[in-house]
Amino acid sequence: MESHHPSKLNRRQFLLRSAITAGGIISTNFVAKSPVFGEAPAIITSDKMRPSIPYGVASGDISNNSIVIWSRSDRPAKMIVEYSTSESFRNVQRVVGPNALKNSDFTARLYLENLPPDQKLFYRVIFQDLDYQGTYSAASYGSFRTPPKSGRDIFFVWGGDTAGQGWGINPDFGGMKIYETMRQLNPDFFIHSGDNIYADGPLQSEVRLDDGTIWKNITTPEKSKVAETLTEFRGNYIYNLLDENIKRFNAEVPILAQWDDHETTNNWYPGEFLLSDDRYTVKDVNLLAERARQAFLEYLPIGYPNNNPDKAKIYRSFKHGLLLDIFMLDERTYRGPNTPNNQPVPSKETDFLSRKQLQWLKRQLLSSKATWKVIASDMPLGLIVRDGSTDFEAWANGDGPPLGRELELADLLRFIKNKNIQNVVWLTADVHYAAAHYYDPAKAQFTDFKPFWEFVAGPLNSGTFGPNQLENTFGPQLVFQSLPPGTKANRPPSEGLQFFGGVKIDAYTKVMTVTLRNLAGEIVYSLDLPPEA
Repeated sequence: MESHHPSKLNRRQFLLRSAITAGGIISTNFVAKSPVFGEAPAIITSDKMRPSIPYGVASGDISNNSIVIWSRSDRPAKMIVEYSTSESFRNVQRVVGPNALKNSDFTARLYLENLPPDQKLFYRVIFQDLDYQGTYSAASYGSFRTPPKSGRDIFFVWGGDTAGQGWGINPDFGGMKIYETMRQLNPDFFIHSGDNIYADGPLQSEVRLDDGTIWKNITTPEKSKVAETLTEFRGNYIYNLLDENIKRFNAEVPILAQWDDHETTNNWYPGEFLLSDDRYTVKDVNLLAERARQAFLEYLPIGYPNNNPDKAKIYRSFKHGLLLDIFMLDERTYRGPNTPNNQPVPSKETDFLSRKQLQWLKRQLLSSKATWKVIASDMPLGLIVRDGSTDFEAWANGDGPPLGRELELADLLRFIKNKNIQNVVWLTADVHYAAAHYYDPAKAQFTDFKPFWEFVAGPLNSGTFGPNQLENTFGPQLVFQSLPPGTKANRPPSEGLQFFGGVKIDAYTKVMTVTLRNLAGEIVYSLDLPPEA
């Protein structure tokens, strides 16, 4: 990923130089006063000659004064971003980015840095054809608001589990409508808590519902079988970008993305072999995960140093003014195998975050000066998530003292208590319903921790499941869950049991208000959390 600082060039100079140079690009960084490049003085006889931007734009990894801008061309092209505080693009800043090439499936990204605080910024992405350098795409537009230093409330949304269990883009239903519901709330950013795609969940063109009506999916070749090749993994991300709700959402709401299992295959762990799944000809999960990771990093607006995805980490942190720090975890890459999870002492087999990631998280929490510390976990803490009849997929393994992966969590919670780190809240998804859990040491088997809250949201246009059983190791108390009694498994989005979460932090009282909302955006649960003194 490339990062640049713009320099100045007036309109007359720009038009003159773009007319007399082959590429129309004079330097890698400058300020242009005007042009949308689709209107630049290049010879274009047909729109087919131009690069196109088929999947719009997205922004992500927003922090105090920087953001990542993402897009995709349809051919080899150079990415150019212009941004302004004005929707009419007066006094526009122009940044020339990297080339979008075949080895990245023509995706590209760049950092915008040194951005002004608490400012609505408008941007547009243009691609310059590398073969015909006087030819530019039409612009694709987006916007975002930078974090405030003080004096403004923060509001963001989160959720997970997109287009799973056979429920894809149904035009008759209005597509993935929950993304439009979230967009209309005008959040500062969005945490996607994992299962951005269902690489192991092929779609059928029609699904008969319980009432006899038909759910109709848009289908593509890549979504019609389990993903094994890099092209098929990429095709799963492209599929979601066929939805107009998601494209509109991406253009207006920065994304903080993490992954879970379905970006690769169900309940996967490093070193696994899919010996009993006949759908796969590629049995080595490490190979599948390598391809899955490449597609994940290509198609989501995640930053990585020097445009080198090999340097990228899925666990990372972001600052949002003085009120909020966000810590994104990776609970997939470094885990040991799924087992009965009852080992009495730590080992490589009990890894979930890994020692390196756990130490990183401790340092980040200890150094945080923000009022609120949000830990985004792609899997819940106290809910039992099984993998087969004897093994476990998440932290929890049933009632009793900490064992297996829970030893890592106990170590972290003890650290938070011993260092008196205040106002830690956990957000998660994965289980396909919404819930609020209060972790109470007075009701736990392991008691050496500060009480805290965990909030669960989802799914986002996937099947509704649950509720899952809570264990008593860390004393979670069920305060709310979203499912009506007797809910059947794998309910379609058309039944309305789709849920996302919202978090508002008041600029003056510093109270955090957490809401859980349904497909229509209606609040089904709300809680005010005053900060610790």
